[in-house]
Amino acid sequence: MTLLTITNLTKKFSNKLAVNNVNYTLTPQKCVALIGPNGAGKTTILRMLTGLLKPSSGVIQFANKPKNDDARSFIGYLPQYPVFYNWMTGMEFLTFSGQLEGFTKQESVKRATFLMEKIGIANTKNKRIGNYSGGMKQRLGIAQAIIHRPKLLVLDEPVSSLDPIGRREVLSLMEELKQQMTILFSTHILGDADEISDELLLLKKGEIIESGEMHVLRQKYQTAKISIQCHENLPIYRDKISTLSSVRNVYIERDTIQITAHNIQNARQEILQIASKEQWPLTNFTLHRASLEDMFMKVVNE
Repeated sequence: MTLLTITNLTKKFSNKLAVNNVNYTLTPQKCVALIGPNGAGKTTILRMLTGLLKPSSGVIQFANKPKNDDARSFIGYLPQYPVFYNWMTGMEFLTFSGQLEGFTKQESVKRATFLMEKIGIANTKNKRIGNYSGGMKQRLGIAQAIIHRPKLLVLDEPVSSLDPIGRREVLSLMEELKQQMTILFSTHILGDADEISDELLLLKKGEIIESGEMHVLRQKYQTAKISIQCHENLPIYRDKISTLSSVRNVYIERDTIQITAHNIQNARQEILQIASKEQWPLTNFTLHRASLEDMFMKVVNE
């Protein structure tokens, strides 16, 4: 099933091409990270999806809705810099948000009460928003964005302005929410995208230059490196590993043998076979996983 289809999406501002011919299909119940350098077009794409910007050309189609149809009931949105009425309590703000979505006051109160419990700030429901922490405000903003039960939650830099505690609170909430709805979020914090995303869209100068499921991309950009540690005899093991055809280079760094390989899977198999046969006293064997930062730097710099 397809949740969202973007076809040849383009946005120009005067003579500047901010988004250039973007194509993407989003399926349900995924958490998709939109990453890229500053000025790559992340916020522009999100604002077009939410109807806040009109595309210069291209088609945005949600599920079975007509092309470029009003999809506000379909989407929940939290901008990078959300605005709150600081004199309101959290409960008042969510109740008001529910009424703006067309719920009765009774329905809005019921929904607001449920969401404040769900997002973990029920004990602050009668506290003025002006006294909320950054993490609490972001949680409240997400609750406002999902009060109408959207199928797609769009978040623009949801943790960029938070301290480590607030950041962890919001990431945990996103991890929980992605079991119930699709999340599309932009971020420049690569570790966060790496932690909670199922899929990745990498933008450069308004174009998607890499996309796909995280496990597929990790395999594609896998660092061909293995590290092993032993109690003793490191030079002996190093010399034996260096004779393997799958190994490119071997050296000792402190108490660790560092190995780069022509084929990392073959090297892994061959090294473990020798280690098992000769009963090497291994204390650690690490097959290095490509980080999102590795992928980002390699692709963006090409």
